[in-house]
Amino acid sequence: MPEVETPAPDARQAAPHLVAIDWGTSSLRGALLDADGHVLQEQSHARGILTVPAGGFAAVFDELFGTWMRETGARCLISGMAGSRQGWVEAPYCPCPAGLQELRAQVVEVVPGRVAVVPGLSHEDDGVPDVMRGEEVQILGAVALTGIADGLFVLPGTHNKWARVRGGRIAGFRTCMTGEFYALLSQHSILARTIDAAAPLDEPAFLEGVAQAGNGKGLLHNAFGARTLSLFDRQPPAALASYLSGLLIGEELRSQSVGGEDELLLIGAPALVRRYALALDSQGVRTRTLGAEATWAGLHALARLG
Repeated sequence: MPEVETPAPDARQAAPHLVAIDWGTSSLRGALLDADGHVLQEQSHARGILTVPAGGFAAVFDELFGTWMRETGARCLISGMAGSRQGWVEAPYCPCPAGLQELRAQVVEVVPGRVAVVPGLSHEDDGVPDVMRGEEVQILGAVALTGIADGLFVLPGTHNKWARVRGGRIAGFRTCMTGEFYALLSQHSILARTIDAAAPLDEPAFLEGVAQAGNGKGLLHNAFGARTLSLFDRQPPAALASYLSGLLIGEELRSQSVGGEDELLLIGAPALVRRYALALDSQGVRTRTLGAEATWAGLHALARLG
């Protein structure tokens, strides 16, 4: 009987998988990536660091990602607030300018050779320190995906980040508390009496707010207009939410002086990124957008460094 030759195993299939995790304050997302960085599976949970009891991170991690970690040779990289003082283990901030090499050099091992936490970044602007955790991975992932090594990258969220990238490294950044201010004004100020904060985006009202932010009279004055427009029945409650959002985002854009930029790269949740794209387009600035894929690409790029 002729000898049957056993086919050699596929090296790509045998290569270790990466468990990529973005563990934030209120939620966490994870993806199982193959050796080429392709997403095999994804999951999302309302299990941010504030929901984890003291000493409970290992148990939550095993509950949610234990099956993935049992893949042969699997290892895990975690970005975000899991590396803060309130997280699983503190990963000290890496100062700007920084790229993949600097971040990889300061990764903190939780389970040596198996689970590690990525450090955040710090930057000092006019004598005041600024920080980010998680966004640095998204930015460097966006560089890997797009090939854009120089430009302005904007990451909308509760605390928005404006990062300058030079030569594929993050040269510096600024944080704007726009999302948090919107929540405070729309839910806890006098404006909450007349605004429907849960209303869908009203594009004309939003762009009206963006334009109003450029009147030179300042946010502290313009925000009160969201109340008087209601008093005089010039905007319905549903439209006022979009108007206020436009005022805040318009003020943010004004403070960043985006007029000299040809194109910005936006990274974040589609609904919020859309608002920034609309606002920037109204000011003649082109945009490109990315979502969760930037996080997975950044963690995969870091893992490839060994």
